Amino acid sequence: MTGPHPAVAVVTDSTAYLPPLPATVAGGGRLTVVPLAVVVNGVPGLETVDVDSATVAEALNARRVAVTTSRPSPEAFSQVYRELLDSGADGVLSVHLSARLSGTYDAAVLAAGEFDDRVEVIDTQSTGMGLGFPALAAAEAAAAGGSLDEVRQAAVDAVARTTTLFYVDTLEFLRRGGRIGAAAALLGTALSVKPILHTTDQGVVVREKVRTASRALARLVDIAVESAGDGDVDIAVHHLTAPDRADALLTTLKERLGERLRAAYLTEVGAVVGAHVGPGMVAVVVHRVA
Repeated sequence: MTGPHPAVAVVTDSTAYLPPLPATVAGGGRLTVVPLAVVVNGVPGLETVDVDSATVAEALNARRVAVTTSRPSPEAFSQVYRELLDSGADGVLSVHLSARLSGTYDAAVLAAGEFDDRVEVIDTQSTGMGLGFPALAAAEAAAAGGSLDEVRQAAVDAVARTTTLFYVDTLEFLRRGGRIGAAAALLGTALSVKPILHTTDQGVVVREKVRTASRALARLVDIAVESAGDGDVDIAVHHLTAPDRADALLTTLKERLGERLRAAYLTEVGAVVGAHVGPGMVAVVVHRVA
């Protein structure tokens, strides 16, 4: 990057599940997060503000308690964009979870239309740190003085270098929310399959089917290491009410990746993703460093 550039603000949404970041992560504190909404047994609330993952997990275990999620409104995005631009930003990059999983991206695009070419929106085709790593890459580029085009390209490049893999004890919650086909959910139930899934431009896709949870978790590590390639990587491990499972997964990944591992994060997913994956979920997000 050469010469001075206008200030660029970076926006993301609450499903990034960003961990507490050290001061050494450039741009980590420059992200504006717009929360998604969760309705538990008819009571609405905002993720990370009113509803936490424990509340959703308890509701899902109760089975008779309805849990639904919804996108932020276009008006909510418009307000955020306007405030950032009025505060001195000359451009805004809005980085969001997969349009196949949520209407959040579409709402952001609708709002961006009010601001001509000063606001651009990126679909990361993922969620969790599959969204978080591109958002952080954009924030880092913005902190370094990048133009809106350069900040956008940093996010796009990070999307291409990021792989999101996850394991669920049952496909039922994904089926209920319409995030995976009924046929795939039926197959998993009928054969007691323990699925390893990943996010693509087609949404949530079954990557492999394994017979037991222990074998699925071991295979999850193998695939994550394969996805890392030969270079340096950052990884994130997510879970929902499965801290022991996540800790074991992270420990094994650290052993397998060794000196190639630049940074590792561990966070519990929030209410929105939790509502669709169910208790016991663990995920690994691999971000290959450029």
